[in-house]
Amino acid sequence: MQAGARRTGAMTDVHRRFLQLLMTHGVLEEREAERLQSHCYKVHNRSAQVDKLEDFIHNINSVLESLYIEIKKGVTEDDGRPIYALVNLATSSVSKMATDFAENELDLFRKALELIVDSETGFASSTNILNLVDQLKGKKMKKKEAEQKEGEFTLHGRAILEMEQYIREMYPDAVKVCNICHGLLIQGQSCETCGIRMHLPCVARYFQTNPDPHCPHCNDCWPHEIPEVFDPKKERETAVSKSSRKSQRSRQH
Repeated sequence: MQAGARRTGAMTDVHRRFLQLLMTHGVLEEREAERLQSHCYKVHNRSAQVDKLEDFIHNINSVLESLYIEIKKGVTEDDGRPIYALVNLATSSVSKMATDFAENELDLFRKALELIVDSETGFASSTNILNLVDQLKGKKMKKKEAEQKEGEFTLHGRAILEMEQYIREMYPDAVKVCNICHGLLIQGQSCETCGIRMHLPCVARYFQTNPDPHCPHCNDCWPHEIPEVFDPKKERETAVSKSSRKSQRSRQH
């Protein structure tokens, strides 16, 4: 019955629990998603063979398709960690926010988003965002209302997954695209000669075996430090090592 359900694209209690918990978390790293999947099988169907995570999520998406919802996979721009998030394909995140936020708050978000997309670094400072308050539509917002946190703001994994289509449509002239994966780029590195841009994880993978990195477009020397690529195997080994040390300490006490 379980195998037949997977073939036809019907969701079982295992899939439904996974989906509910993903909605609660909002976004999960791949290892967390694998642990969550294993937990759902243990709760609802211990005897079933556990699907590969990719096949498991594909099965859920085949059911969600008619609802214009999808579990999308992406990677974090800073270190390339694989993530999963539930994304609404029917309306943009900004449209959905219109029901939860006042007009001036939504206008501030749009203007802050434009600052981030326009910036060379993918960040907007809290000072620059605060200076937008006087330009807002609707009821005037006091600067004190906008003063939530100091520092710099950017878009992280889930926001990029949810808002990529909106950003491409609203800011076509400002959108930056990675030369390697061709995905939307908010943070990354660029060639000082020809201007092409690359995500940090794409930079790491492209140059990981190259001691003398050159731009893939113009062949000039790549002017930046090459970041370390995310290595899931190394991370698992580190986690096992930490767990082993913790277990040894427990036995000693």
